[in-house]
Amino acid sequence: MSECSPQVQLGRITGHYGVRGWVKVHSDTQPRDNIVRFSEWVLLPRGRAVAGQHEVTRRVKVVEGREQGKTIVARLEGIEDRDAAQSVIGCGIAVGREELPSLGQDEFYWTDLVGAEVSTVEGIRVGRVIRLFETGANDVLVVRDERDGSKAGAEVLVPWIRPDVVAQVDLQLRQITVDWDPDF
Repeated sequence: MSECSPQVQLGRITGHYGVRGWVKVHSDTQPRDNIVRFSEWVLLPRGRAVAGQHEVTRRVKVVEGREQGKTIVARLEGIEDRDAAQSVIGCGIAVGREELPSLGQDEFYWTDLVGAEVSTVEGIRVGRVIRLFETGANDVLVVRDERDGSKAGAEVLVPWIRPDVVAQVDLQLRQITVDWDPDF
């Protein structure tokens, strides 16, 4: 990973596993164990999605990893005991964008959708995507309502159903057009 490479957060370290330095990992990859297939991670400062210009990140090699029940566990080079594992709990896990697989047409990485402006097909600006989450039926865009009125600042949930609800995505303009009532 080059020093200038934009980093993409793929998950975070959520706890320790055992006494030999293994860590529990929340993975945003699909399938979720893909996160341990990257040979090197950049550990982001606790609670940060990206590192600030002067913040220290830590590069670690992934020695091994696997699914363990409903979670992922990993052993990282240089983290040999529970105390060392404790020191990285809460850190984000990122990789360089160039390490991610290429996407097909009309496929998107969630990280690229966060911050995009959402408007309806009628031209009503709703707000910006603040995160996404999975449900059993479909993924959901969470949009911060930036319209004037009593609901300003609330979260608008928009199902990621293409093309019925999510009509258009323009990553260059950072815009998403939806056929959805934001008051629903």
